[in-house]
Amino acid sequence: MNAPEEILAVWRRFDNFPMENLTKAWCTQHMDSQKQREVSLMKEHHEQYGMTGNCFDLSLWLLYELKEAGIKAYEIGRGLMTDAVHVAVIALDEEGRRYLCDLGDQWLSPILLDVERLDEKWHKGFFPAAEVRTLLSGSELEVHYLRPSGKVSKQIFDTGPIDTDVLWEAANYSQQHIKSFPQVECRLIYAGKIAHWEMNDWQSFFSTEEGIILESPAGTLEEWADRIAEKTGIHRNLVEEALRIYQGLG
Repeated sequence: MNAPEEILAVWRRFDNFPMENLTKAWCTQHMDSQKQREVSLMKEHHEQYGMTGNCFDLSLWLLYELKEAGIKAYEIGRGLMTDAVHVAVIALDEEGRRYLCDLGDQWLSPILLDVERLDEKWHKGFFPAAEVRTLLSGSELEVHYLRPSGKVSKQIFDTGPIDTDVLWEAANYSQQHIKSFPQVECRLIYAGKIAHWEMNDWQSFFSTEEGIILESPAGTLEEWADRIAEKTGIHRNLVEEALRIYQGLG
């Protein structure tokens, strides 16, 4: 189920990249037009401020790096032009086998989709604090997540490539529509194991193999900025500025 080294080598460049919508809010004050950034600008912003972006930013950047490495890849998604949108990347190995690469949901590693025979086995090591399985039916992909509590959730993708013009139209739409609350997700070590940390709508918690570990709410916006900057490496002043924008929207 693991991807070959040539795909993993590119994937690992993003190991410390959080998924966040702080960049989207920050860009409303620092860009002439609210639209999807080109990869060159994303790289510049990351070097200057440590920012990364949402699922469109991360998938477009990953797609660019894969292609630069000579790996065939394309974007897939669901819910384009809606608030429920999510996009990811499929990368192909030298034999044409497909691997799901989902930075937006902070996967630990790409996972093979083209298995020799369909089974419903759960797999560890691909997603923080959860086991996963993938079920393909034609072009429809179901991804199931099994949490330590026994709860099962799922996502559905169309595995067909998204047309480039459609992709950028959806990306621009996403960057122009801002939620009323901040969201940040990243992969961190907790109690010696990789966990998923999330700040969502002014609450934060770890998802671990032992279950959900709630953090005490930060008392002030400044304390939230400290916490997020420490967890993600994004420059604290940028985090605070973005949080103040969301505070005004809430």
